[in-house]
Amino acid sequence: MTKATPASIPTIGVFDSGFGGLTVLRALIDRLPRARFAFLGDTARLPYGSKSRRTIARYAAQSARFLVGEQGAEFIVIACNTASALALDAIREAVTVPVLGVIEPGAAAARAASKTGDVLVIATEATVHSHAYTAACQTLGLRTLEKACPLLVPLVEEGWTDHPVTEEVIEIYLNELRAEADAQGMNPDTLVLGCTHYPLLRPMIERAVRPGRVVIDSAESAANAAGGLLNGHMRGSAPGASAGEPAEVRCFATDSVEKFERLGSRFLGRPVGHVELVDLGG
Repeated sequence: MTKATPASIPTIGVFDSGFGGLTVLRALIDRLPRARFAFLGDTARLPYGSKSRRTIARYAAQSARFLVGEQGAEFIVIACNTASALALDAIREAVTVPVLGVIEPGAAAARAASKTGDVLVIATEATVHSHAYTAACQTLGLRTLEKACPLLVPLVEEGWTDHPVTEEVIEIYLNELRAEADAQGMNPDTLVLGCTHYPLLRPMIERAVRPGRVVIDSAESAANAAGGLLNGHMRGSAPGASAGEPAEVRCFATDSVEKFERLGSRFLGRPVGHVELVDLGG
């Protein structure tokens, strides 16, 4: 177990089933530059979307316990939409530290941005099938229409984040979503990016949406929420403060560390450095 860090420098554990959640870590580093971070990608057991809720909950709870028990995390951010949708309660039961998912902050940001009360969400099939964004938005008085966009994740991982093929795929998905919204009599003015891979496509998506429509990045929303919750615990440091590099960023993966190191920099916006291999069991 790592030694405890000073109260003014919290250790934040960030968890994803892969490495897309590095976009959340990137946003967290921007807002909490003096925090210490431990990021875990459960790459041996992805994709979570093909697993049962019970299995996802077990995997996610194991990851949270590793971050708290082995890395001394005092706050957990679930940088995985599938785990946030299907395992948040199980994770909160597994550890004694505060836990934040990405879905509720994304819904709250959509509520703050939307004037019409109609919101669109694009995400993976697993997240859409969970209807977690619809449920979170409904509690805030929003009407929501979700669409699965399964081709976007492999395009991002291929590095085609500014490619004509990706641009065409985005246009097709958004045109289908617009047509469905029109058929339901909706007047959406906000689009939520419900997958941690999608921030890398944000410029292309913003070019494709109708003028005046706001694009909400759930990774940024989660980082903003975490920054607000942690601000009072960080003496001399506030979200967005300029304090150079964070005290420590450590990355862990349960498999494919070479791929993590190769692709992770695209998501983090800087080299991820050495990725440590860990075994969480079955």
